Amino acid sequence: MLHEVSSIDWIGFGIFVVVVLVLDLFVFHRNSRESTLRESAVWTVIWCSLALAFNGLIWYRFGGKAAIQFLTGYLVEWSLSMDNVFVFAVVFGYFMVPLKYQYRVLFWGILGAIVMRLTFILLGAELIERWHWILYIFGVFLIFTGIKLAMHKEEEEPDLNKKWVLRLARRWLRVSKENHGEKFFVRENGLLCATPLFLVLLVIETTDVMFAIDSVPAIFAITKVPYIVFTSNIFAILGLRALYFLLAGVIDMFRYLNYGLSAVLVFVGIKMLLPEAWHLPDWASLAIIGSLLGSSIVASIIAKKLEGPEPPAPAEPDMHLPPAASEEPVAADRPPVS
Repeated sequence: MLHEVSSIDWIGFGIFVVVVLVLDLFVFHRNSRESTLRESAVWTVIWCSLALAFNGLIWYRFGGKAAIQFLTGYLVEWSLSMDNVFVFAVVFGYFMVPLKYQYRVLFWGILGAIVMRLTFILLGAELIERWHWILYIFGVFLIFTGIKLAMHKEEEEPDLNKKWVLRLARRWLRVSKENHGEKFFVRENGLLCATPLFLVLLVIETTDVMFAIDSVPAIFAITKVPYIVFTSNIFAILGLRALYFLLAGVIDMFRYLNYGLSAVLVFVGIKMLLPEAWHLPDWASLAIIGSLLGSSIVASIIAKKLEGPEPPAPAEPDMHLPPAASEEPVAADRPPVS
């Protein structure tokens, strides 16, 4: 039963996360290099397999209901993570970060995301425990976000250089004017300086905070158990880097995914608003969410095939220092935003 979640379960999962992150950074990706499509596909399969294996452990430990809730939560968080992929591609393209350094930025960005997600989830669980009516606020917020996502049209790319985090960083940090490879901090003339790559990391971190505001309430519509919420969330985040390198080059193939995500957010929002009047079995929620996402992906792939092949993209430029707000950003080969 879910009430049997103990400190041992939390500690055990925490140890697992630390071990896989250490192996990932210091063994499998010790040196900065470009990830191949084949390698990214293999790692995506590995992370998904680990999530499914953990789902089997949840089934054995807490029963079928908890396992279905975990799988549904993982599917929702994994699909919302795909939206992160689009944003990451824009950020890296805008600041012209070489492919071989992108993995390092995502590693530390995701490490920060794990800490932020745990904070958001524990805070959300505490709020729901104290004031149950806050679920209705979450529900309205998710419906509003879903409708906004469906209606959003990206006519021109955002000026990421105007983000408040970059303004604060330039104001309070000493920023190097030269690139220093994969380093986030260096010493110049005896003074500690942040590198341009560290500024990109700040943008990635703050972007994930905005995604957490959507994703954490969404999974609370599926289960109120913090352990299931957190573990499904983290497994989706752990596989995000491999998913990014697998999909970054074919982003335009998922042009209709935002409509699928929009439908999912509206669906879980309605579930929050009508918990008694519209009570669905957990398996039915899983089937509906899977169908909404699957149909949007299939429609995107079909539309892409009907258009035919595109001309090859130009070579990737070197990373440049993000320009000051008053300067004109350096032109870059920026991938489109779906």
